[in-house]
Order: sequence, then structure tokens, then C-alpha cells
Amino acid sequence: MFRTKRSVLVRRLWRSRAPGGEEEEEAAAAAETRAHVCGGGRGCCPGKASRGGRAAAEAELKALTHAVLKRLKERQLEGLLHAVESRGGARTPCLLLPAKADSRLGQHWYPLPMLLCKVFRWPDLRHCSEVKRLCCCESYGKAHPELVCCNPHHLSRLCELESPPPPYSRYPMDFLKPTDCPDSVPSSTETGGTNCLAPGGLSDSQVLQEPGDQSHWCVVAYWEEKTRVGRLYSVQEPSLDIFYDLPQGNGFCLGQLNSDNKSQLVQKVRSKIGYGIQLTKEVDGVWVYNRSSYPIFIKSATLDNPDSRMLLVHKVFPGFSIKAFDYEKAYSLQRPNDHEFMQQPWTGFTVQISFVKGWGQCYTRQFISSCPCWLEVIFNNR
Repeated sequence: MFRTKRSVLVRRLWRSRAPGGEEEEEAAAAAETRAHVCGGGRGCCPGKASRGGRAAAEAELKALTHAVLKRLKERQLEGLLHAVESRGGARTPCLLLPAKADSRLGQHWYPLPMLLCKVFRWPDLRHCSEVKRLCCCESYGKAHPELVCCNPHHLSRLCELESPPPPYSRYPMDFLKPTDCPDSVPSSTETGGTNCLAPGGLSDSQVLQEPGDQSHWCVVAYWEEKTRVGRLYSVQEPSLDIFYDLPQGNGFCLGQLNSDNKSQLVQKVRSKIGYGIQLTKEVDGVWVYNRSSYPIFIKSATLDNPDSRMLLVHKVFPGFSIKAFDYEKAYSLQRPNDHEFMQQPWTGFTVQISFVKGWGQCYTRQFISSCPCWLEVIFNNR
């Protein structure tokens, strides 16, 4: 019996679903129900009940997913498959479906975008408030559209800051420097090859004195340990992809920069940058979306309590977004009359991002300048 192209696409999509997850919650509920039916579990095998619950939940999820996918046109199935198989690396069109169409899974009703995110990205997703739509999506910024995009790679998961991360990353806000860097060595803003850099990085005045167009909203510097690689990358567009390799990539490609660093660790981390990050200037601030397969680490003055003298380096897992910079908070933190703050260069308009490896008190790397591969994003405050 010959399969149609549509059925082949549906089968490929189901095989490309995210591993683990959603069925476990339903399986636990099913196992608990069986335990009550069997008199608190007497005379029943918990292992078999659990396996039976997982199988039933898997079958229900498969039936629901197939029912949704079979309503799609062939062109929509192809676009969704391209997005899923490329893990969001390729630019794919929106998958526009009726906004009011919900699907029931177990005891819960899920909007279609959330259901497809659970199937193809985050099986443990619980609520729509946990995700954020990317600015590349047609549904971005629309409150009540008739059609909503259900492409799971047009959404990211929000990095919640309410639950404090492990205390591996706290250290004073002071403009710290590695002990082997003399104060007299300035950071170069023209070429690579700088030997020393204080973790506070390039000052705002140095960056904004760069010749050329001042219409940029930020500039990006790429560093390998204490050496900057390549020139500053000026950003005019509202969104920038920063990556090592990316199908159909368009943006700041780190893989094209010539690096003289022979360190095996640097080479290893460079190879793990992959799809990298997406940096986006939005209405409420600047967001960073981790597109890679490994965590990134971010330090920004606007991510912490304004009254705190400690900055926290935040760990952002793959697929998650974080509002890395808030202009209003940055201006309020500047506090020009604060004598104590004025004793040190102000770095509130700078965000530091390291790939794969973190830094802080519980790491051997106390400073970001010891990280193998990292970025410094300096915002134009004019």
C-alpha cells in the first residue's frame, strides 16, 4: 500500500518530536488512579501500572498530534518539518492556524501553539505565560489575532529570575581586573590582539568615539579569553543573529573570524557555539535568545536589584530567552551624584555573555576574561 506525501510528512514529524516529558505527568496520574482502584496498590504491580500509564499517555498524545497535523496543508507540513528538523536554525515561515482552536490532552486544554511546543520542544511546558514569541514571527505583538502562528521555533521559553540561580556567580559590582593586567594597558577599539581586558570591558566613551555612523543601537565585541578577535560589529537592525555556524545564516558569523588562539579548550567551545544567540531590541528592552545546544551565561547591571552591590551571572539554557538589558533601569542606576559609583567607570550599558563556560565564585574562572569564548555588547546610550 502506497503512502501519500502528507502521511509521510506526518510520520516524519512525529518521529522528530522532543524526547521524554509530557506523558510522564499523565502516566503518574494514571498510576495513582490504578492504585486507588486496586485498594491502595495491594495486589497490583506498580511498575506495570506505570508502564501502562505511559503507554496510554503516549498513545493519546500521538492521536492528538496526528489529528492536528492532518488538518494542515502539505505546504504547511513541509514548513513545520523544516523548522523542526533544522531545530530552528533555518528561517521558516509562520504556521498560521485559527487562534481559537484548542486541543484537549488528558484533563487539560492547550492552545495549538503550546501543544506543538510541548510536542516538538518542551514536553514539560505547562502554561502560555512560560513562552515568549520571537520578533521574527507574524503574530509578534498582536493581542487577539484571528490566526496565530504555531511554528514552535517562533517561540522561546522565558528564563525566570524569581527563583535565584545557584550562588556560583555572585561577585562585587566593582570594575574588577585580573591581577596580571597592569592598569596602564588600555583596551583596543580598533583591532584585535589586545592582551589585557578588565572584566568591565570597553568603556562607553571608547565605543561611541568609533568613527562612522552613530545610528547603531549597540556594538558587539567577540573575545577569546583576554584577546579580542576581529573588529567591533556595529548593529543597526533591531535583531541580530550571532553564531558560529547556521544554515542560511545572516548576521555576525564568529566562524569567519581569524583566530590565532591555539588553545584546545577555546577550539572546543568554539565548535559548540553552533546557532549561538539572537540579540533583539524590543519595546521593553533588549532580549537574548539562546539558540545553541549549550547554556550561555549573562551578566547585566539591569538584571539585579538596584540596591544590590553584587551582580549575578545568570545561566540561560538552550531555547530560553532573557531580558538582558533594560534602558530605563540603566539610566536610573547611573546615579551621577553617587560619589561611590563615580569612583569607578560606569559599565551599566554593557552586557557580557559567555558561551558554554561560566565564571564566578564557584568556578575556577573568576573573571569573564578567563572564559574561552565570550561577547561584550555595548549599548549606545545617546
